[in-house]
Amino acid sequence: MATQTWVPDPRPGFGIEHLPYGAFAPAGGDGRLGVRIGDRVLDLRAAARARVVPEQCDAPDLGRLLAAGAVQRSDVRSAIIDALTDERHAQILGPLLHDVADVSLLLPFRVGDYVDFYSAEAHARNVGAIFRPQQPALPPNYRHLPIGYHGRAGTVVVSGTRVVRPAGQWREAGGSVTFGPTRKLDIELEMGFVLAGGTRQGRPLPIAGAGDHIFGIGLLNDWSARDIQAWESRPLGPLLSKSFATSLAAWITPLEALDPYRVPGPPQDPEPLPHLRTTRPWAFDLQLDVRLSSLAMRSAGRPAAVIARTNHRELYWTMAQQLAHLTANGASIAPGDLCASGTISGPEPGAYGSLLELTWNGEQPLALPDGTSRAFLEDGDEVILGGRSPDGLIQLGSVIGSIAATADG
Repeated sequence: MATQTWVPDPRPGFGIEHLPYGAFAPAGGDGRLGVRIGDRVLDLRAAARARVVPEQCDAPDLGRLLAAGAVQRSDVRSAIIDALTDERHAQILGPLLHDVADVSLLLPFRVGDYVDFYSAEAHARNVGAIFRPQQPALPPNYRHLPIGYHGRAGTVVVSGTRVVRPAGQWREAGGSVTFGPTRKLDIELEMGFVLAGGTRQGRPLPIAGAGDHIFGIGLLNDWSARDIQAWESRPLGPLLSKSFATSLAAWITPLEALDPYRVPGPPQDPEPLPHLRTTRPWAFDLQLDVRLSSLAMRSAGRPAAVIARTNHRELYWTMAQQLAHLTANGASIAPGDLCASGTISGPEPGAYGSLLELTWNGEQPLALPDGTSRAFLEDGDEVILGGRSPDGLIQLGSVIGSIAATADG
């Protein structure tokens, strides 16, 4: 792959090796598909109308590209790389570059369906120990299938959207049931992956075909209300405790850009059943972190504090296995469906991807640099999820969210 671009001063992590997609609106303009190069975003809609890149880019977001076939999507990426490395295109495309700081970033695609998995074993063990201390930490099916549930697609929001503290009901320690704003608002460090193409209902997708239907990835924060979750998730899964907001990165990293970072995941024992077996590595060596800042910290000019560091390779179940399991019963998928990994936690306390684990359900609050502490999120807090490849060539689009008080009425 060419490594030189005519775009001046590309920012590390967003060079020609990466080229993540997103949707944006310039000042006074409407939404259109773009690709990020350095601190700039190329207007792909305008580039398509100038006949420099394929027609699938003439769109308000990723929708047309997600509906295309795998070969077409690869050809589009190749055409964009050629356009940004061949100086003959600089005169046409130069005026179509916008500073990222000057545009509004939008949700990269219209989310059709949303499934959240539970695929880091360390996280599952911690949650089991916290919520079910008298029972085995892992449910008996955990090492046999990727556990998941259907979330609410309509409340997936783009990074930067404020999150209103949700209300719901929970049971107090004394046994009474209360309704009100959650007291245990939490984050979940996850990786989302967006699906492309589609399948017909009644026809499971073989795991070997997963790569043709996974377009790319983006960091994801599946905000959670732990007090509400603990009460409502008996016997079915979470509802109000998860459905109020899910924050997705504004930039979607194409799967092709991640090929150099494929690594084996954790050993799987017992061996998965045949429909979940694959010899291709589907874990990625991506370093992830969670940062937290209070309103007081930001007012004083203090940087956000890193509260957790982990790696994508910690996931027990891979994206390919999750997708194969999702369709194993004949369920269909469609362009723009979104799946999420579940909280990515490593085996050590500093690698836990949620406050539930980091503070052990509030029993061990985190100390912040301003002298305060956190068991769970308070109004005004801001959380930032970040990620990068070890060599720095891939900087994942961050996910930022700040907490607003529960709305009246």
